[in-house]
Amino acid sequence: MISSVRRKLAVLPVLLLPLAAAAACSSENATTDCKGNTCTVTFNRGVDASASILGVKVEMVGVQGDNVTFKVGSQQLTVPVSDGGQQADGGVDVDVTSVTKDKVVAKISLNP
Repeated sequence: MISSVRRKLAVLPVLLLPLAAAAACSSENATTDCKGNTCTVTFNRGVDASASILGVKVEMVGVQGDNVTFKVGSQQLTVPVSDGGQQADGGVDVDVTSVTKDKVVAKISLNP
């Protein structure tokens, strides 16, 4: 009986993992699609847009030509569109995949 209860309790964290991953992301004027330690974030332009991804806040500061400036944690980072991305301190890679007049799409990865 006791081993049956332990087995059920051991499975519980595995079942809750997808819910924890979904709860680990939040956004304002942006949408997120996360898989593992990588998220695709679509930021709305013309408004304050940000996303918190697994404890790291990423804000879109602005767009100038083919460069997008983000604030990652406390560090400011300018990333060219589709140029392989740049890495911020703390192991966060940011790669801008598209810029339109309404939206900026970035792939953001956390590297341990």
